Amino acid sequence: MTVYAIIGGTGLTQLEGLTLRQAVELDTPYGAPSAPIQRGDYAGREVLFLARHGHPHRIPPHQVNYRANLWALQQAGAEAVLAVNAVGGIHAAMGTGHFCVPHQLIDYSWGREHSFFAGDLEQVTHIDFSHPYDAGLRERLIAALRAEQCAFSGHGVYGCTQGPRLETVAEIARLERDGCDIVGMTGMPEAALARELDLPYACLALVVNPAAGKSTAIITMAEIELALAQGMGQVKATLARVLVNGSDKL
Repeated sequence: MTVYAIIGGTGLTQLEGLTLRQAVELDTPYGAPSAPIQRGDYAGREVLFLARHGHPHRIPPHQVNYRANLWALQQAGAEAVLAVNAVGGIHAAMGTGHFCVPHQLIDYSWGREHSFFAGDLEQVTHIDFSHPYDAGLRERLIAALRAEQCAFSGHGVYGCTQGPRLETVAEIARLERDGCDIVGMTGMPEAALARELDLPYACLALVVNPAAGKSTAIITMAEIELALAQGMGQVKATLARVLVNGSDKL
């Protein structure tokens, strides 16, 4: 039975309903992960949960130790990763409260430790990253969203920016020209690191605000927090359905 890891983003620093067995504190060659890994039972099966930004939310996107997080999850026994991300909507279909299971991404971040293949190595390794998200895991998320009757898109391009500030109107216009449908700050290097570790990885993105210039209103944290509060119930129900229906190996 596949052991799933859930990486919780903004708004999901705790997985309510998780029956905790153990808080696993692992040191890694890359330093400490964002938080102890919670091992427990959720939706009737064992899962691992890690708060990407720590608990409470304290680590900004550009300072998350993505290498330590992914390494620790694998060492704890993860065989697949479900990543939850709060994003801004660029495409007209990506309104607040809409879900997206992206199939592609474009990385605009910089300066982050983005590979395990660094330093004094005997051989450089170049992973195939043509399709950054695992197809089977994506299909399970899509099926779960459909069963939960959520408003969602089963494909989309995730543009990953540096943060922690939100983007300018001109930057969003550029991302739109590049083909991005949603924008976030934590999609990379997380997805690439999972690929380097041969961990199937998929993203469940919740749109929490229109991106800059996509509405006449100023983007506020109050607006984002309201969207998170309203959407997290569907996030957890979707994850639970994936776990219930995902007992076979990927």
